Amino acid sequence: MSRPYHLTIAEAGTNLRDGAITSAALTEAYLDRIATIDRELNCFITLLAEEAREAALEADREIAAGRWKGPLHGVPIGLKDIYATAGVRTTCHSHLLENNVPTEDAETVARLKAAGAIIIGKLATHEFAFGGPSFDLPWPPARNPWNPDHVPAGSSSGSGAAVSAGLCAGAMGSDTGGSIRSPAGVCGIAGFKPTYGLLSRRGIYPLSWTQDHAGPMARTVEDCALMMQALAGYDPLDPGSVETAVPDFVGALGRSVRGLRIGLVRSWHEGVADAEVCDAIEQAAGLLRQEGAEVRDVTLPDIADFHACGRIIILSEAWTIHRDAVTATPEKYGEFFRNRVRLGASLNADHYIEAQRMRRRLTAETMAAMEDCDILLAANQYGPAERFEDSQRPFPFFSKPYLTMPFNITGQPALTVPAGFGVNGLPFGIQFAGRPFEDDVVLQVGHTYEHARGDFDFRPPV
Repeated sequence: MSRPYHLTIAEAGTNLRDGAITSAALTEAYLDRIATIDRELNCFITLLAEEAREAALEADREIAAGRWKGPLHGVPIGLKDIYATAGVRTTCHSHLLENNVPTEDAETVARLKAAGAIIIGKLATHEFAFGGPSFDLPWPPARNPWNPDHVPAGSSSGSGAAVSAGLCAGAMGSDTGGSIRSPAGVCGIAGFKPTYGLLSRRGIYPLSWTQDHAGPMARTVEDCALMMQALAGYDPLDPGSVETAVPDFVGALGRSVRGLRIGLVRSWHEGVADAEVCDAIEQAAGLLRQEGAEVRDVTLPDIADFHACGRIIILSEAWTIHRDAVTATPEKYGEFFRNRVRLGASLNADHYIEAQRMRRRLTAETMAAMEDCDILLAANQYGPAERFEDSQRPFPFFSKPYLTMPFNITGQPALTVPAGFGVNGLPFGIQFAGRPFEDDVVLQVGHTYEHARGDFDFRPPV
């Protein structure tokens, strides 16, 4: 089979089940590709080559014996290096945890393994999912496979770049203000932030307890749905986990969007996003209308309010988590992270409480606006990825508001899907968001758009 590393998870799973390819061969193809191109992209912090080979052989034995576990069985998956892995270092891309070796897997990692996935390695991130593309850390920052002179965004930078480049079939990211959706958008893949509480975060190093979300990143919406089917479910040991029924994410993909009401959020991007982004959103609205959905404009709170609220909460909670270590050993952190997290020291309880009160208001206003629509369609980013030379700013969040932040504030499910290319040839994505715990509807609409849009050949030239 030519270039098996370009198979989607769905395609790989079918081929593995039917015996058209072995997990050993698929894993070896990924390892060969990593050896060939990752020296330029810096996606992997820890490559688990031998462990992956052993797991692949076991998967082949199980499949041959009729014990197929599902579409992830035998498929190589990467992990953002904030996910705890038993016996394998989890560094958070930081000097502080350079030799940290957990004794237990994160709950989501355990669920992936139970589904038969092959954990191929730990992927680069912004330091503690916050520090930016730093050059003063033990490992260099990941680079965008569409053009290594450009960033892959963050903080799930290695996850987005690795999936896009064909270094793993899917990956786990985390999303506190857009850290799954931003890399997905600029790397030309799909990224899904589920409803807050639907996926366990136990064993994932926290940045902001009340805004952190775990989620999958993959080439297609279908692949994200397949990963969600294995990942979702109540975890009684995670205080943020919600005990609720797990939807049929995969089954939802076959449903028609006819009659669904799509709310188009124009105010967040009009006049500030690149023309290509604005055009892609209008084209998406048109395609969904052709599929039978109703598309209407919807007014949501000011994007700047969401951004300010989320930034205060993140800084307050991140400072609480890192205060002692930053105070005692500041040299153990990179300059970007150290300077950014210290902003939290200037905030007090009044600021934090007012931000949480503002959060309730913004969420209530958003839910009220969604009484007349089932799904929101919005910009994911202002344009394609910036160059590295333009990314070395200590406080980038003081410029334009993050278009992804609102759905971290509300906890709604949000999906990024590739939508086009900028004038520089680099990809960008758009967002779909739904009501809490209607994650299946979000994936349904994203999948419909993906197929109506057609294949843009979102594969980088590497």
